[in-house]
Amino acid sequence: MSKLPNTITSIFTVMSKMAAEYNAINLSQGFPNFPIDEKLTAIVAQLANEDIHQYTPMAGYPPLLSKIASLVAYSYQRTVQAETEILVTTGATQGIFTSIQALVESEDEVIILDPSYDSYEAPILLCNAKPVRVALNDDYTPNWENIEAACSAKTKMIIINNPHNPTGKILNEADFEALETLFEKFPKIILLSDEVYEYITFEEKHISIHTRELLRNRAVVASSFGKTFHITGWKIGYLVAPEHLMKEIKKVHQFLVFSVNSLSQAAISDYLDIVSVDEIGSFYQQKRDYFRQLLSKSRFKLMPCEGTYFQVVSYEAISNENDVDFCKHLIIEHGVAAIPISNFYEKGKDLHLIRFCFAKDNATLEEAARRLYKI
Repeated sequence: MSKLPNTITSIFTVMSKMAAEYNAINLSQGFPNFPIDEKLTAIVAQLANEDIHQYTPMAGYPPLLSKIASLVAYSYQRTVQAETEILVTTGATQGIFTSIQALVESEDEVIILDPSYDSYEAPILLCNAKPVRVALNDDYTPNWENIEAACSAKTKMIIINNPHNPTGKILNEADFEALETLFEKFPKIILLSDEVYEYITFEEKHISIHTRELLRNRAVVASSFGKTFHITGWKIGYLVAPEHLMKEIKKVHQFLVFSVNSLSQAAISDYLDIVSVDEIGSFYQQKRDYFRQLLSKSRFKLMPCEGTYFQVVSYEAISNENDVDFCKHLIIEHGVAAIPISNFYEKGKDLHLIRFCFAKDNATLEEAARRLYKI
């Protein structure tokens, strides 16, 4: 008997596999295809010859924990304790899984805002808890009345994703005020804030839970070095949470992975001394603007993109197919892979929208646009 009877192969795996089979340009899965910073590779090369290949302490490499505390202070003016409020994780996904396993109990309810990343639901189900899916508005703004209506005495956690995958939407000040009001009404709810794209925002600055004094003592914030530094294959992220929550999270973490790859932790620790996170947003904004320019005269309608490295487009003027079939035909007939947005909804809501990843070198974006322009 399966513990996850309704879980199927991830749409990201399906589309990436098809892209490889048909030699298509893969704009589906969210990973960069350009080289990482040479300064980082030089650090790795140097550290490879040093004594950094054994277990680190369970919570993380101590110098890296201190650097993360400094990064949070620099970025958000929040003071966190490196020893008790930070945990280095095997990617943000493991951090999210571990947080849910540690804090959610059988029969609890967890609110997920759709469209949502597919890694949220499984750990809830494995807790024998109930995921409660609440759809965002069609413009991807939160419907706070519906979210509040979904809350009850059984609600243990609300998961938010900001900046938002797959839509590129970011929450604004009014959203956080509404969230704070909601948390005043439900004082036992915990917030899990997935902020892996925190440094990839454009015209409007990302507002982090780190900056919200009314929320952060009841919140777990998940971050990703993989997303921030274009090293998704390293699978390294971190959690920040108040000590009373982090104690429980660490209990699960120690039996799940115990400690994270030592070389990657040491390398990122050294890299944080010489890199500026302030430049990341402008780097990806140039990518976004260039990709939007390339598609501006195509038949695709470009939706707003406020953050992340994803561009959602409507193909309504091109086809009446459902978005999954359209993406399959896009690979087979036109050689470009995308992700259908319906897979991010509980019931497969189909608005004829698909998602492209623009974290690619310019030559790849240009060739992809050339193919898409012919449709």
